[in-house]
Amino acid sequence: MTEKQPPHVEGDRQVGLTTGAVARRFGVSPTTLRSWDRRYGIGPASREGGRHRRWRQQDIAVLDRMCRLTGEGVPPSEAAKAALSGSAGPGSAPKPVPASTRSDSTGSPTDSTGSPDGPTGASSQSRQRGLSRAALRLDSQAVDEGLSRSIADLGLVAAWETVIMPTLHAVGRKWQTSGERFVEVEHLLSWHVSTALRRVVVERNGRPVGAPVLLACTPGEGHSLPIEALAAALCERGLPVRMFGAALPAEALDNAVRRLGPAAVVLWAQSLSTASRPLAEHLKRTEWGVRGARAHPAVLLAGPGWAACPHIPETIRPLGLGDAVTILVSLLNADSVGRHGRRPAGSAT
Repeated sequence: MTEKQPPHVEGDRQVGLTTGAVARRFGVSPTTLRSWDRRYGIGPASREGGRHRRWRQQDIAVLDRMCRLTGEGVPPSEAAKAALSGSAGPGSAPKPVPASTRSDSTGSPTDSTGSPDGPTGASSQSRQRGLSRAALRLDSQAVDEGLSRSIADLGLVAAWETVIMPTLHAVGRKWQTSGERFVEVEHLLSWHVSTALRRVVVERNGRPVGAPVLLACTPGEGHSLPIEALAAALCERGLPVRMFGAALPAEALDNAVRRLGPAAVVLWAQSLSTASRPLAEHLKRTEWGVRGARAHPAVLLAGPGWAACPHIPETIRPLGLGDAVTILVSLLNADSVGRHGRRPAGSAT
């Protein structure tokens, strides 16, 4: 039996990683790494026995900068120069963006296309690639920075619709089509998305006056990221919000409605099995206040779970995050009307 050779070492440290190992760590194909090495000199400086390339710590640091920059939409040739010079290392602060690139009060982005020549600096596609690559290599810092930068540059609604959701869907498809691999990637990305959304809520949610919007998932519904995005988008606009998250029991939801007297209740259901028609019917009939001045909330049924559910009169079904924000802004602006049990004409669908 041949004795196993010890790993090659340089001083007291192991020489480095193979190209395949580095490719797996960064979510970049070995072919791309070899191309970057050949074209730009982004590669390992040492060889093992004159044959196998080995990536040392300093080589990986340069590659990390290269991946971050290309993920932000920087052309590879420019990214390589910056990475090799060390001028744009990890943790660099996002550039400030003019207020004109943010969403307006109705939730419609005023200039959020994100073309490479536009004020947001990087296209939505490049932002998606950067976020996806960071998640694939399980780089928590890069994921968090990419999310924060997109939200700061584009505003919450546009960032969610053009960057975050497409990336979540792409990562989800990746593990579904690869034999349940990469589940850890989706979990890491989802956790950081939730963290970024809650950061917006904490930073923007002061003490706005007026009847709040109550946000909750239906009983049994555990997918709460989309309604967390709605909470963040409303807080970004300084609107009063009460967020109850996933799988709120029906009795608890009823108690919250009667205690808070919300202007609107948004029920999220990801699947038909969790879209509860009886609960929606109950909520739209719920009233509070003194006799002769009774009020009830507008009820928004959000999420794909309601799509196959038969129409429920006097409820509203938003088409997406931007549409939900527009509807709720309108309802809250007309709260003096809604408090008497009426809704703006045409709001119920």
